[in-house]
Amino acid sequence: MKVALLLALLAGPATRSSAATLDNSELKEQVRKTEAAFARTMADRDHAGFTSFLADETVFLGRTVQRGKAAVAAAWKPFYEGAKAPFSWAPERVEVLDSGTLGMTSGPVYDENGKRTGTFNSVWRREKDGQWRIVFDIGCPPCSPPAGP
Repeated sequence: MKVALLLALLAGPATRSSAATLDNSELKEQVRKTEAAFARTMADRDHAGFTSFLADETVFLGRTVQRGKAAVAAAWKPFYEGAKAPFSWAPERVEVLDSGTLGMTSGPVYDENGKRTGTFNSVWRREKDGQWRIVFDIGCPPCSPPAGP
């Protein structure tokens, strides 16, 4: 019995071993779909859905820094009030560690009229329950396209 327990502890969490069986493209697709679903909460005006994607220790950086799920949820609540979403976003770039533990997404942010106003950058962590949850988020002005040769 002690040997089985020791082996289970050495093997680590089940989500890590299951993530290790996925190739990087599958992991990236998981994170892409998660980010898209996260963004859809704004279009759907679903604040509870938004909150469900937040890790307990999430940090959102902006004009101020919000630390923790409750603080971020409260700070973002006004964005979910009203019939029309004040902005939207979509993943354009996605990368994931081969271990399947962390991923990052980046892409355009659009105002309510569809004009690009910024770029978001988010870091996602695969939690013990197997779900990807956001741990860091920051926005910035739109990135300039790379200079040509």
